[in-house]
Amino acid sequence: MMKFTKVAMLVATVAMATAAGAQTVDNWRNSSGDVWKNSTGLCWRNSSWTPATAAQGCDGAIVPKPAAPAAAPAPAPAPAPDVIKIAHVGPISGAIAHLGKDNENGARLAVEELNEKGVMIGGKKMKIELVTEDDAADPKQGTAVAQKLVDAKVHGVIGHLNSGTSIPASSIYSAAGIPQISPSATNPKYTRQGFKTTFRVVADDVHLGGTLGRYALKDMKGKSIAVIDDRTAYGQGVAEEFKKAVEAAGGKIVGHEFTTDKATDFTPILTTLKGKKPDVLFFGGMDAVAGPMLKQVKQLGLKVKFAGGDGICSSELAKLAGDAMADGQVVCAEAGGVEGEGKKDLEAFNAKFKAKFNADVQVYAPYVYDAVNVMVAAMVKADSQDPAKYLPELAKIEHKGVTGTIAFDEKGDIKNGALTLYTYKEGKREQIAVIR
Repeated sequence: MMKFTKVAMLVATVAMATAAGAQTVDNWRNSSGDVWKNSTGLCWRNSSWTPATAAQGCDGAIVPKPAAPAAAPAPAPAPAPDVIKIAHVGPISGAIAHLGKDNENGARLAVEELNEKGVMIGGKKMKIELVTEDDAADPKQGTAVAQKLVDAKVHGVIGHLNSGTSIPASSIYSAAGIPQISPSATNPKYTRQGFKTTFRVVADDVHLGGTLGRYALKDMKGKSIAVIDDRTAYGQGVAEEFKKAVEAAGGKIVGHEFTTDKATDFTPILTTLKGKKPDVLFFGGMDAVAGPMLKQVKQLGLKVKFAGGDGICSSELAKLAGDAMADGQVVCAEAGGVEGEGKKDLEAFNAKFKAKFNADVQVYAPYVYDAVNVMVAAMVKADSQDPAKYLPELAKIEHKGVTGTIAFDEKGDIKNGALTLYTYKEGKREQIAVIR
């Protein structure tokens, strides 16, 4: 009863103190618990507020009001498994999304197989995590994605698909020390910037455009050759190398027109070229533009053989061109290729890919597959996924893949790169020859 009365009196005292003089009682009281001090230094005594006395404040030692008990600490998270983060970047949206998805599936297949086999680094079994990003074949989006991957601290990047995205992104990866292997960027500039982190597993445009230029003269019997390019880093680069090779071999370029990678109407430039009577038309660009262009070539009655680089050399081109593409009319070059016994490995990959994804390989899925395997092989050799530690191993690696033996020169270009020439018959891509 006494305890209850004291508590009741204390509560009443606090209430009075709070009401008097519009003062606010805070969390301080004296040791006996019946004299309160507010935040302005006044003390509640004898039913009124008076200034605190002495350094101690109100009637003796001031002690803090007991605080609520602290919440129990959250349990520590479970330790994360040892992970290797490999990124793939390509155009998963836009006009050439079919090529980007093809590449991404090549990476996905490689990662799944490596995880099934088990990758050991530092005596531990590692899990490979595939981080996929869409650059929409746009240079600005490509650099934004590159910075995002650097911030995410990925251990390596496979990509980008286009030269126009691979080149600007490469400087960001280089600054961060992250190795980048492109499975399809062919513009020579990509590996001529002095970056130690930049590699490619296909031949460049000097080889590709040059070979096509000589082929257009010798095998396609071109006497008057016209050129169109889409002004992208890839399209312009391969077209310029094609022109150089034609002119160096004594051929004649009768016209060079320009379009964009998003254009759909080519009537004005095709009409201009028709007046110059070309017998071969070379296009530097991608299949999404080449297909509709071939339809308009036919509509205008332009009697030409049509040539292009790896950008048009897809299984999708026949669908995009429809009945506008005659058998043997189109010749294209893929910046890679295998011969002899190596064909068995590539054919086995193609069959495995179709069984997994219910789709034929477009162009570069096997090169992406090899690029992932090469990168991981370098990590295993270095016994580390740390980019600074496995980069030297990547630079000197020699790896047998489904696209042939992969080794890099001092610039990061593939050594002894091959080209495969194709034509189309009855709507299907048909190999002509592998050239080194």
